[in-house]
Amino acid sequence: MPISELLLTEFDQEMANTRKALERVPADKWDWKPHSKSGSLGWIASHIATLPNFTVTTIKTPEFEIEGSPRPTVDNPSQLLTVFDDQRQKARDAISDVTDAQLREIWTLKWKGQTLFALPKYNVLRVMCFNHLIHHRAQLTMYLRTLDIPVPALYGPSADEQNF
Repeated sequence: MPISELLLTEFDQEMANTRKALERVPADKWDWKPHSKSGSLGWIASHIATLPNFTVTTIKTPEFEIEGSPRPTVDNPSQLLTVFDDQRQKARDAISDVTDAQLREIWTLKWKGQTLFALPKYNVLRVMCFNHLIHHRAQLTMYLRTLDIPVPALYGPSADEQNF
């Protein structure tokens, strides 16, 4: 079985859970922050919605320069799910097409010309793409909890959804 098939199983589960969380983001709290050092609800939701683009970039390029590179954006709450669905599909298509040999290729992340890391694409997908998104989704659920918005059941029942 190609590695891409294994990645797709996990990707599909995590993207379904991510969409459930993003669906709960209230437009009227877009600029709300839980703490002065935290990003706004809109920032974290937008970051999550656009992170699947990093999967595409990892698979389709040998390296990425953060400084000055164009990336998808979410300009307002009404675009959140549309942008996420678009980026999710593009990432899924890229994973579907990647070969085991390509997953072994070294991929490099740079910032202002400095190499931050160089790892096999498989490792970048697992850690910097999948786990990174899951990390921010967990932060988002804490934002939701703090705002008293029901947290969706993701890996089992949540305190708000116990109807399994």
